[in-house]
Order: sequence, then C-alpha cells, then structure tokens
Amino acid sequence: MDFYKQKRFICEITGHSALTFFDALKSETPLSFKEDFYPGENVTVAINGGERLSGTIREKTRFQGFLNQDGTMQPPFQRYFVRLTNQPDREALVDEKHLFRDRKAFTKAMLRSFIKNTVTRDAWTGAPWIVKEHIAVKYRIDTTVPQHLTYASHIAEKKANLAQKKDDTNSISVMNGMVQTLPELRPKSHKSKQEQALGKNQKLREQTHRNESHGTSGAQSNGGSSFINNFNHNFPVIRPPPKASHTPTPPPLKLPAEDLEIPPARNVPHRPPLKHLSQDNPAHAKGTKNVEGNGILMESVGSLLETWNTLNVYCEVYCLDSFTFDDYVEALQFSSEDVECELFVEIHCALLKLLIEDDGSIAVRLPEIPDDDESNEADSSINTSTIPTPEPEAKPKLKFVGRRTTRSSFVKVEVVPLGTHRAAEMLADYDWVERLKKNDFRNGGWEVVVIGVLFQLSLNPKMKDVCESLLAKLAPMDEEPTQETARLQYQKLDINFRTKILQIICMLTIDTKAVRDYMDECSEQMTQLRKVKIEWQRAKRVATEELRQLEEERKILLPDNLPSLTELQTDTTGNAKTTGANVAEDEEEAADSDSEEPRAARSLRGGEHRAANRKRKREQEQEKKEKAEAAAKAPKVSNQFKKILKEIEKRKERIKECEQEITTQDNDLREADCFRTKVLGKDRFHNRYYWFERNGMPYAGLPTSSTASAGYANGCLWVQGPDDLERVGFIDVPDDENRQYQKKFKMTVAERKKLEEGSTSLTNACHWGYYDEPDSLKSLLSWIDIRGVKEVKLHKELLALQERITRYMEARKRYIALNEEKKQQSEEPTIRMSTRTKTYVGATSHRCLAWRNTTALSELGHLHSDPPRPTRRAAKRAELDRETRSGRQGKLPTRQGARYNF
Repeated sequence: MDFYKQKRFICEITGHSALTFFDALKSETPLSFKEDFYPGENVTVAINGGERLSGTIREKTRFQGFLNQDGTMQPPFQRYFVRLTNQPDREALVDEKHLFRDRKAFTKAMLRSFIKNTVTRDAWTGAPWIVKEHIAVKYRIDTTVPQHLTYASHIAEKKANLAQKKDDTNSISVMNGMVQTLPELRPKSHKSKQEQALGKNQKLREQTHRNESHGTSGAQSNGGSSFINNFNHNFPVIRPPPKASHTPTPPPLKLPAEDLEIPPARNVPHRPPLKHLSQDNPAHAKGTKNVEGNGILMESVGSLLETWNTLNVYCEVYCLDSFTFDDYVEALQFSSEDVECELFVEIHCALLKLLIEDDGSIAVRLPEIPDDDESNEADSSINTSTIPTPEPEAKPKLKFVGRRTTRSSFVKVEVVPLGTHRAAEMLADYDWVERLKKNDFRNGGWEVVVIGVLFQLSLNPKMKDVCESLLAKLAPMDEEPTQETARLQYQKLDINFRTKILQIICMLTIDTKAVRDYMDECSEQMTQLRKVKIEWQRAKRVATEELRQLEEERKILLPDNLPSLTELQTDTTGNAKTTGANVAEDEEEAADSDSEEPRAARSLRGGEHRAANRKRKREQEQEKKEKAEAAAKAPKVSNQFKKILKEIEKRKERIKECEQEITTQDNDLREADCFRTKVLGKDRFHNRYYWFERNGMPYAGLPTSSTASAGYANGCLWVQGPDDLERVGFIDVPDDENRQYQKKFKMTVAERKKLEEGSTSLTNACHWGYYDEPDSLKSLLSWIDIRGVKEVKLHKELLALQERITRYMEARKRYIALNEEKKQQSEEPTIRMSTRTKTYVGATSHRCLAWRNTTALSELGHLHSDPPRPTRRAAKRAELDRETRSGRQGKLPTRQGARYNF
C-alpha cells in the first residue's frame, strides 16, 4: 500500500499530477466524457465472449430518454456501428460500455505536444494562436488574424483604457485639496522594499504638487466668485478638461518583418549594377542586340549554368577533369575545321557513353521506334480508308519507314517531301546504339549518335518541337544524310543550340543507374562524415573542459611561482649598479687610452691585439657572471607547475587539431552534398542568389585537373530573376493592393523595384546577371536591408562566404588577365610561322584548348573519344590471325581497296 499512497500518479482526464492512486482514481471517476465516442475513431470492442477486437466507428446513434411503464426514467443512451479491422465484412452494434480507447492515444501530454507542433503565437500577452504555415498549407486553413485580435487593436484598447482612467480621475470632485479615488489593482511588484518605498514617496510628492497646482489654478480661474446653486462655500469646482480625440497609432514594426513592408529608405544608392553574359540582356530595348555580342541569348544562360554545374558536380561519374565556367563557354563557342577542342569533344562523348550499360543495353528510358511492318500496315490502312478520291491541292506527307528497296519508293521519295530533316536516313545503315557500343566517335561518329538520341526523343510529344528544331539544323533536307554532314553541321551550330543539346543529354544521364549509385554513395559518405565530425566535436569538448580545469589549477599555483617584489627591486638595483660600474670602467679605459695616445709610438708589436683580447675576456666573464646572478635570482618553479603548463600546451594542441579536423569534415560534407544546388537566399524583390561552388564540388575545382592552375571554378555570384509565381503575387499585385501600397509608401511595388534596383533589373526567372568584383559584393552587402525576413538570411550567408567569394573572384580576374596577355602576345607577328594556307589556331589564343582529360587517361587508359585499347589477349589473338592470313613468303595479302586507319 505504500506504493499506492505515494504522490506520483496523474489523472488522465485533467492532467493533474502529484496525486496518490486513490486521489487520481477519485478524480477520474465522475468524469464521463471519456465514454463518448465519435465516427472515424479507432477503438477496441469487447464482445460478449470476452474477445477484444480493434475497429473503427462508422456511425453513432443517440437515443433520447423516456419514461417506463413503472414510472422509472430511462436515461439517454447511444449505440455505435463499429467496422471490425480484421473482419471487414462484419460490423458490431454496441454501446459505450463495450468500447475502449487506447490509453496512449488520449492524454494531456499528447495534447500539449500536438499544440506545440501545430500552432504558434507571438511574444506578447494575449496573442492569438496561429496554425503553422506547413499545416495551414496542407489542410488549407486560413491563418488571417481577426482585426480585434491583432497587436494594433490590443495596443489601441490599452491606450483607450488608460485615457478613460485619466478622464475618470479628473471628473471626481476635490475634497480638502485631495483627490478621492479608488485604489488601482495591479499585479505584485518584483521590486525590493527600498525601491517600493522610494516609489511611494515620489508618488506622494507628485500628488501634493498636483493638488496645489489645481487649487491655485481653480481659485485664479474662478476668482472666488464661482458658486453652485448660490451656495456660499469656499471649495472651487474642478471641471474636467475636454476629451481629446485619441487616434490609435500604428504599432511599431516587429523585426524582422516582411521585406516589402519595411518603408523604403531615402537617399540610398541603387543595388550595384549587374553584369550580363548574354547578348540580349534586359537593359537593352526589346528586339535590339549589341553590335559586338557573343551570340549568347538570355534564355541560354540558365542552361549554360545548369550543364556546367552538372558536369562539374558529377565529374567523377562522367570521368572528366573539372573545368572553369569561362573555359566551358569558350569551348561551346569554339569552332574550327583544323583544330579539335578536346574539352568540347570529351564532354559530348562522356555524356553519350553513360547512356549505355556495360552489357550494351540502353541505360535510360527512350520512346520506342515503331517497326517497319507496323508502320507500313498503318500507312496502307490509312491510304485505303481515307483517300478514295484524292484532291490535287492537298500535299500528303510521307513518313520514312526503313530502307528504300524498290524503284517506286525512289519515285515516291522524289515527289513527296520528307519533313524537316533526314535523321532517319542518316541512321538507316548504322544504328546509333551499335555505334555507341563500339565507341565509334571519330570523324563525325559522336555527332551521329547525338542525332540518333534526338531522333528517338522526338517521338515523345513533349520533346518533339525542341528535337525537331535541332534535327533540322543537324540533318537538313538540302544535305546528304552522311556522317560527314553531321560533323560539318555540328561545327556550324551556335552556342545556344549546343547548350540546348547538352542540357537534354545531361537530363537523360541524371536518370541513369551510375548517377543514382553515385548519389547513394555520397549519402552514405555524408552519414559517415557526420559521425566522424560528432566524434571530433566530442573530443574537442572534452579537451576544452580539461583545459579549463588546468587553467584553474594554474591560477591557484601561480602566486607561489612568481618572483617577489623585493627580488625584482634588487634585480633592478643590481643591474643599475652593474651598468654604472661598467660605464665607469669603460670611461676609465677610454681616458687611459686617450692619455696613452702620445706614447703609443714606442709600443711593442701586437700590443693592440693583446689589449683587445683582454677586453674580450673581461666581457665574457662579466656576461657569465650576470647569467649566474640571473639564474640565482630566478624564482624556483615547482615541478607540479611545470607539469601543468605542459598539459595546458598539450590540450591547446589537441583543441587545435580537433578544430582542423572538424573543418575538414565540414568541407568533405559540403563536397559530398551533390543532390541539389543550394540557393544563398532571396532579396526583397524575390531575386535568387547563387554561388555554385557552395556545395557539390571543390572551391577551385579538382586539384588534379589539367587547368587547376586557374585557381577557381566559377568565380562569380549569380543572380536570377523572380519566379512567375512570386512575381505575380508579390510584385505584379492587383490594383486594389497596389493602391493601398502606394498610399502607404508613396509608390507601387513595381516603382520601388525599378527605383532601388536601377537599370539592371531582372524581370523573370529566365533573366540572369552576375557580380565578379569584390567591391560589388561589398556594395551589395551594404544595400541589403537586414530588417527583412528574407534579406537577413541572405546577408548572413553572404557575410559567411564573403572571404571565399572574394578570393576566387580575384583568382578569376588574374586568370583571365593572364590569358589576355598571352592572347595579345600570340597575335603579334612571328617569324617563320608556316601554316600552309591554313588558319593557325594556337592554344595561347583560346584558353579552352589547354584543357586535357587526364582523369580518363589515368582511369580508362584512353580518351572518351578514342576506342578502348585492346587487351593483351585480344592483341595476341589479332597477331595469330595475322600470321595465319599471311602467305608463304610471310607477306600479308594486298591492302588495295581497304580502309587505311592512321
């Protein structure tokens, strides 16, 4: 019984704790709402046989009470239809006495946890509970606070009450010079007794002064002649002052607030001007272009950044060296018939090779090309059913189905047009999948594979328009469907079409098993790195605590191991005396030497050397003597104190090691985070800011890359315009909201955007700009208003990364300046440069030509564009075949008519 009498039980209904078992049972007994159940609730049903089954209440029926024949009253009761979980075809009709709830599903603790996880409130007394944003969005709950529950109404009501109290105080008559008012009820003060006494004295003095002023002013104003009902009394009447109209002032803005709700500051400089990579940037008028442009359209900038980021984040999967963004853009712009850009070719070949598994199967889902028989049957059925009487005006379109083997088919092809491209004819004899299996990429091979991929993707209705426009450029109708045509047409493509092709192929490779496995490996690696980081953090905490304890011990032992004040004074006096004696001795020696100068003519040989030796010996003896005296006067440090000092140094080294390891783990976590590109934040106008080196790649690219000397990867802070969903709802607002905003801030949101962003404003998500100067980054930080909800986060991220961003901006500037100098030097006229009527293209004039795929050479043994080298067994077998095919004289058969492979 002692256990049940302990005050450790809780009433499950009220939540009251610190009760005995009997008190808790007594508290739960009279409360019967627990026996009321509702449809949709999961309960436990007790059947007459004693079996308990779980079920869900389907329907609840309530019956009213009635009077029995014997005069007794039948109380109201309920009946429940319960659908049994394990027996869906059966239902139980029971009352509340046979239903039970799970004890863990209805407690005050769970209710408290539910409230904590679903609602929130502001930090002022009386603030209403508001459903959290993700819950409100999920269940479509309106979170608009009623006007009478807002903070402004609360403040206005409080001020009105205070004003009413003042009016009531002034309206009460004055008796004997004292105002008779009822005591005001206030909460208990937390001040000390002395502070309360001082406050009371101060109030008494103010009250006395107020009464005196009222008396004098009343007597003066009435002149002793103002009486009520001609009653001659000597007490003046205090009339209440006229009530002032109290207009509730708006409450102070709670910070951080919504960015566009913050009043715009005056005389603030514009946002630093953005630079644009594209030729048709939004600063120019519509339909006009720069005269000296690079040919890049604004709609291609996002694709350029996307493909570059994908290739560098997953460069280990593609087996590519990392490369800078500037080299990538230059490689996509480079085109020459004499010089091959290795970066451009290797990117395409690496992406295409990932579309095929090791066993030769296609690694991605592509639309299937219909068979020739099915297409022929479909065409014949269409011809027989829909063209009984042909019209001369209509021009039927012919769909290419397989090879042309009859004369009639040749005639038909000559008469009827074949569409917008000849990709199917180019792939008729040599399928792109077979070419990809054999790594036949040379002399236009990979260009034909690209055409095959685009042709098969064009069968998808969503991709048809894009692929058809690209195929019309690569396999035009007025050119022969050959491999050489594909190579030449790809050289003529501008950077916008090339970027579009790379974006399509990159999106295909993301769905391959190789990339998914790489993501899984990175996820597992991040889990291990977090564990290691936690261990180092724990070791740092232990070392920090030990260092704190050692510092306390050192402070305790420090007074016993310091020199006393008398020793310090003696040391100072002794040093001064010694210094004075040395000075006097030097002066005497100098005087002797001066006096002996006239007699130096008859001195012996080597006398000066002997005097110098004696002086040097005296100085050495004096130095030894001073060191001995200093050692004797030095305080004797205890061994325990020395040991503590050594331990302190060890702990400091340990903490430093832990911090270095934690930094290393953080950097590894950042590089392994390859799942998505993270945005730094958004400004007040919903522009997004990106620094692509933030996650998924090293800050300066792979250290083993052939262009690692550049010292950067992207080197720019990129800005993307607002998304359409955000632009329509926050910038392009309805007219009524626009008028309210203009009434409040004297301008619309669009006018504010134009005013604060300047001429380089971005209108939608397809528009991009960038900063590449450290000064622009500083100006951007000063332009950002940290009072806003979004901009305070953006400012925090930029401030944390400012040093790194500045470092790689400067590295990019040095790299481009160095290459510009080399380009100028290469453009100078050189002596004895023979190009044999060909345009000379050197690596110094184009940065992208200096890139080499060393990763493929080290891991594969060859470039992606080259066929794999034969193994030793295959080489030996080829040698045996050559010996068997050779003649009696050991010569090989003639090679006339064969194809030469150099």
